[in-house]
Amino acid sequence: MIGNGLAYAALVVRDVEAVASALTRHFSLARTDFPIGKTGRVAPVFGIGESALALFEPGDPFVGGQEHTGVHHIVLASEDPDGAAGLSESAGVPIAGVEPDQGLGGTRRIMLSPNATGGVRTYFSLPLPHDLDRSAKGWVEGIDHIGVACDDSATAIDAFSHRLGFPVESRQTDMEVQTVMESFTSDKYGVVYHSRPPEPVAGLRVVFITVGDCELELLQDVSPGQVGDVRHGQSGTTRQDQGAISRFIASRGPGLHHVALKVSDIDHALVDLERSGHVMIDTTGRPGSRRARIGFIHPRSLGGILMHLVQRDRLP
Repeated sequence: MIGNGLAYAALVVRDVEAVASALTRHFSLARTDFPIGKTGRVAPVFGIGESALALFEPGDPFVGGQEHTGVHHIVLASEDPDGAAGLSESAGVPIAGVEPDQGLGGTRRIMLSPNATGGVRTYFSLPLPHDLDRSAKGWVEGIDHIGVACDDSATAIDAFSHRLGFPVESRQTDMEVQTVMESFTSDKYGVVYHSRPPEPVAGLRVVFITVGDCELELLQDVSPGQVGDVRHGQSGTTRQDQGAISRFIASRGPGLHHVALKVSDIDHALVDLERSGHVMIDTTGRPGSRRARIGFIHPRSLGGILMHLVQRDRLP
């Protein structure tokens, strides 16, 4: 395996201080400010399990000046980033055609080619400094996964699993199936009911790849010809999930899509967040991947980041 797993994910959010305050007050996460290279600026970083989330304003040079909100890049930890980059190139995942630059907390980062990783912006860097505060004892247990919208998940699987050596945790197919029932009602012969064969209306192929103490969740349409159904602010379905992934790829291309946090009691957490003033998409847990119960927070509550909670039992 090349690299030690996820060091942190970089999130672009509107109003960093407001989002950082929400993560501290409402999610009970501990904040540590790390210098951004040698710029004199700092980024709030939240240690979650063995990984972390770092927040940046739209347009920050550290995220390439990206103006739209979302998950910008992930960083794989390595005690020898240059050596890891060399091994990655030898394995067939080249570095991007840019010079290595300064990372967080005095580290140095080296970017892999997004074309080789299925659109996932990925860096190698030293682990974050040991003074990162991971002491928070709230209801967030860790990062469950980082979601990736894929137009060809085989590319990302090849890069992260076959070449970089991170294991595939599981695969599944999410399907929404529609069943139509017809009735034939006669005043003389009574009523006859007839059920048509079930018809798939939406689906996603999902692959989880373990990167440290969490996973990358690769999401791809089962059939791009199916029309997704995006209903903003309403509790989701497989058809809506497919629509969200399709629309994301159409507007931004394949890449990092959302963050999921692991919790022990999702219903309590969702109610707690709603009482704290957050706009919720789900107010109770609903079925999700890996026999989980999931619930989404509306992006406008967290500066434009799509985040959801996950309650599940981890199988060996």
